[in-house]
Amino acid sequence: MNQYPMAERIKANTHDVENMPVVLENYNVFNNDPALKEGVLREGGEWALERLQTFGEVCGSREAILAGSQANQNKPTLQTHDRYGRRIDEVEFHPAYHQLMTSSLANGIGGLPWAEPKAGAHVARAASFYMQSQVEAGHLCPVCMTYASVPTLKKQANIAEHWLPKVMSSEYDPRNVSYQDKQSLTIGMAMTEKQGGSDVRRNSTHAYPIGQRGPGMEYELVGHKFFVSAPMCDAFLVLAQAEGGISCFLVPRWRPDGSKNPLQVIRLKDKMGNVSNASSETELRGAFGWLIGEEGRGIANILEMVACTRFDCVSGSAGQMRAHMYQIVHHTSQREAFGNRLDKQPLMQNVLADLSLEAEAATAMAMRLGRGMDESGMNEEADAFTRIATAVCKYWVCKRAPGHAYEAMETIGGSAVMENSLMPRFYREAPINSIWEGSGNVQCLDVLRAMSREPSSLEAFMSELEKSRGSDKRFDAHLSKLAKEFRNLDEVEYRARHIVEQMALGLQGSLLIQTGNSHIADAFCAGRLDGNSGHTYGMLPKGIDVNALIDRCRIAR
Repeated sequence: MNQYPMAERIKANTHDVENMPVVLENYNVFNNDPALKEGVLREGGEWALERLQTFGEVCGSREAILAGSQANQNKPTLQTHDRYGRRIDEVEFHPAYHQLMTSSLANGIGGLPWAEPKAGAHVARAASFYMQSQVEAGHLCPVCMTYASVPTLKKQANIAEHWLPKVMSSEYDPRNVSYQDKQSLTIGMAMTEKQGGSDVRRNSTHAYPIGQRGPGMEYELVGHKFFVSAPMCDAFLVLAQAEGGISCFLVPRWRPDGSKNPLQVIRLKDKMGNVSNASSETELRGAFGWLIGEEGRGIANILEMVACTRFDCVSGSAGQMRAHMYQIVHHTSQREAFGNRLDKQPLMQNVLADLSLEAEAATAMAMRLGRGMDESGMNEEADAFTRIATAVCKYWVCKRAPGHAYEAMETIGGSAVMENSLMPRFYREAPINSIWEGSGNVQCLDVLRAMSREPSSLEAFMSELEKSRGSDKRFDAHLSKLAKEFRNLDEVEYRARHIVEQMALGLQGSLLIQTGNSHIADAFCAGRLDGNSGHTYGMLPKGIDVNALIDRCRIAR
């Protein structure tokens, strides 16, 4: 006879799970995001609603979430040689990575705006990029570069004619074969070298003409690239020194004769984040390439590509913030502490609402920048605005993401630190977009350069802000302070971060006022422009409708 019947019953119940949320999966990422949906409608992407809703279901599915985790749990590996010693330079990925690549390209994230040019095409694509960033960000690096390569490739007609139809394809072909044997291609880029970093004019890779010099002609490149992301792309836009100066080349992984191009991967980078994406250090040992545009115009030509990748950094970071919001509002709405549900406790409400406000503002910025991309080339004012706004948005949205991720983890608590949670990956991913494609200082210097060399860009930027003048006294006061900053050019480079931050806050305030949602606009003006913003989240002043902000992040089943 059991002498301890009560103890047995108690022991049997020790593993009952109480006061814990269910795992968040199988929800529609688009339909549950009013900020994104409103932004798409506002900025010209209404025609894409059905396709975005369909993709939103995919991005919130258990299958997609699992693929994102698997692609990061199983790092890519490099095989430099085959078993017989032949050079192959092949990176092997987990099947989940290929699953994600297939999904992204099939849903237009690679070439939609170029393959189907219409009003709102860049907005619609940005919305898809934003949603897929919530699933997994690493594989989006080659997808982003493929999309971004098109404006640069268009500068060389004989190259564009043969390459662009394959670059704009919605198919994914991961085979390690010649570009001539594939109907869809991905494009990477290689600019950074050890001695120069962001200062690409110091690059030491050299290009030598095989025969005749000039646009579209054949060259061989010799040098070292310290950071080549996605080395399994079919070709790369590469900067190298030619006789006429820094020039841009399209360097395929296979030569036109079908032989392997000596673009040799030395090692893969061991990164803290963006793990699913292979980033490499590469030697060019007489690598074949075609000159894109004139010699000496390499930086100008490749910067059109960089502008597009920076745009994606903004969309991606905004999407990541939204992913944080889904996780923490879902968690706090199902967990109790100190006698009440977490999302009903005043201090937690302040934190949740403040984080929601940040995500709202970032989303509005990303969608407005998408319209700027759509309007590029249509009129000078649109071009001027997009030129400077891209740097402002890249600086601010990407820089806000890491703090947002950390605060979201703290909101959940200890379980958010565990590696079987999504939050550690989100946290490690958060700084990437700020560091890549031009760090914070580079973006600030880019803004100053635009203000100096293209005064119309600042005029166009301020014209956008002026649309909201008279709607809120706090916003008007911010505009006055911003104008004063521009009149004072003393030590302007030293003060550049402050100036760009104030520009970003002004743009966010203007955009949120223009949405017509008074709760959000009032919260932003009170919490960001009226001297109430603190160094941490959760410092919104009294009178904010916190429930309205939090409710915009709840999952509707």
